Amino acid sequence: MNEPSAVQDAPVAPVKVSFKKQMLQAREDAIIRSVNLLLAEKGFEAMTVDEVAASVGIAKASLYKHFPSKEDLAAAAMAHLMGQAQAFLDTLPDDMSPLQRLRAVVRWTMALKLAGEMPSLPSQNSTLRATLMGHKAYMDGLMDVSDRLGAWIEAAQAQGLINPELPAIAVLYTLYARACDPVLEFLRMGGQHTDAQIIDLVLSTCFDGLNSR
Repeated sequence: MNEPSAVQDAPVAPVKVSFKKQMLQAREDAIIRSVNLLLAEKGFEAMTVDEVAASVGIAKASLYKHFPSKEDLAAAAMAHLMGQAQAFLDTLPDDMSPLQRLRAVVRWTMALKLAGEMPSLPSQNSTLRATLMGHKAYMDGLMDVSDRLGAWIEAAQAQGLINPELPAIAVLYTLYARACDPVLEFLRMGGQHTDAQIIDLVLSTCFDGLNSR
């Protein structure tokens, strides 16, 4: 048997990133965080590029070096959110049932919403829609998340835990809608429930329905 070569055994040296590139990446990360919070607080239409630049502490001209338009800013924030969603899905234990996984995902999205970290985008906006459709990282993330959730929905339907007569796509969009459900804020404003209780209540209405059991 041949002995492994020294070249094969040699550790791979980590690729060094220049200080300038690290600073640019740190600034871009800060921009995306600010956009995410502003989108959650004000929505796409009300958010301005000036607000984003001011929140990061940079000139608008510097901001445009990273993202050439307001639509590009929103797309970057949504791509970041999809990355977070993919990372969360990866943490779900293998022994969880499909329905348990779906409930965990919806719980996670509602917790982000109540924490003010869920971007709020318009349902109809041609320029933003076109930008999102052309953003590879966002579209790849969306397709991956949708495919995984769709498979869990179909598995739960096969087990009789979700109404099999409902189109899987309708169930998927219903679950997505919980990420921007105004009921969360309405219940919080009432001041009668904790955030955890609010999430449990909305989860119950979503998965268990309104019929008495």
